[in-house]
Amino acid sequence: MNRYREIKDGRLYFDGCDTTEIARRYGTPLYVMSHSALMDKINELKGDFIEKYPGARVAYASKAFCTLGMLELLKREGFCLEVVSGGELYAAKEVGFPPEMIEFNGNNKLPSEIDDAVSYGVGRIIIDGLKEIPLIIDSCKKYGRKAGVMIRVTPEVTVDTHDYISTGEKDSKFGIPLDEEILFPVVKEAIESEYLEFYGLNMHIGSQLFEVEGFLKALDALMDWAGKIKEEFGVAIREVNFGGGFGVQYTNEEVKPYRYFLDPLMEKLQERADEIGIPCPVAIAEPGRSVVAEAGITLYTVGQIKEIEGLTKYVSVDGGMGENIRVALYQAEYNGIVANRAEDTPDETVTVCGKYCESGDVLIKDFKVPGTIRMGDIFATYSTGAYGYSMASNYNNNPVPGVVMVREGKSCWMVKPQTFSQIIENQLIPQLL
Repeated sequence: MNRYREIKDGRLYFDGCDTTEIARRYGTPLYVMSHSALMDKINELKGDFIEKYPGARVAYASKAFCTLGMLELLKREGFCLEVVSGGELYAAKEVGFPPEMIEFNGNNKLPSEIDDAVSYGVGRIIIDGLKEIPLIIDSCKKYGRKAGVMIRVTPEVTVDTHDYISTGEKDSKFGIPLDEEILFPVVKEAIESEYLEFYGLNMHIGSQLFEVEGFLKALDALMDWAGKIKEEFGVAIREVNFGGGFGVQYTNEEVKPYRYFLDPLMEKLQERADEIGIPCPVAIAEPGRSVVAEAGITLYTVGQIKEIEGLTKYVSVDGGMGENIRVALYQAEYNGIVANRAEDTPDETVTVCGKYCESGDVLIKDFKVPGTIRMGDIFATYSTGAYGYSMASNYNNNPVPGVVMVREGKSCWMVKPQTFSQIIENQLIPQLL
């Protein structure tokens, strides 16, 4: 069990807080984030990467969990930030995130988003489109700035993960293909423009990965092309971005420490740089999920319980796919517990489902709970810190739940829950009716 989840007096505690009391105080459904667990991951990345390798940077992938509090924490800890939308950049600006510490990624950046990135002076714009450079140059001319850029390439590596979160294959919407006729013109344009500063290459091969081999193959492919770029243009890349995707524990996965991935990657990077005859590029990692997933849980209140004899017993909770779409989207699996009956024997198999009007609104299928479970109990789903709040929706006009931060027995709001009035505040009754 996660060391910040413990069972005392028959109840689940999270970072020192009684989750049953948290549910009573703040209401459910509710996201809960452990400050202590977040700091564990942040400090691990510092010790095993940032402080270990000269110049190394960690750019947190904000899409995993993007709130003002999370960005403020990262800013204070000296991390960089990867954003992929104008909204994520707006949040970064709201907390005064240093622009030079921000990367702007994405396969179809809008002209308005590029304008925002250039005008704010973000440190790197990651080129991921064949017609993107002219848009960046136009913005640079408009604001009298020079933009630092990297190029995201598709390393053509297949990894063992769900198709929806595999991003490094040749047939991907992300990245510039490793083909001279396609890649070289983009590199040439980036190198020759007086408005751009070309730093290097970026890759991302997928998410929820537990073996380093795919990363090493992708880095080999990337460095092959770093050599070709040096031969063709006489330019040595100065930075390499490994991406992220390091696996986390949802059920019984064996999670590897960051050093399991990063040490071999750094060794390979130095080895290939020596072969090419260039200084070892500065390395950047882009973890998101692995920083926040296990730092979060979601609390629900049990409602209706329906047993179909000989088939299924359904335990319904007061949330579901609206605040955790991953199960319906790509069959993600989770673990959990009846938080107020944490010491009761789990002796009955049920399907924990949500309140949304979809048959696919299931949180955990065929899951063991105590036969004593009843309406009003509190159910906790583990490892929901990544992509729960970020992907939440207003389906069925349900509000997005709030987020509470817990730390050594204390708690406070991180994000207040949405209200019904906030859901409809931008809606109008058209004059044409």
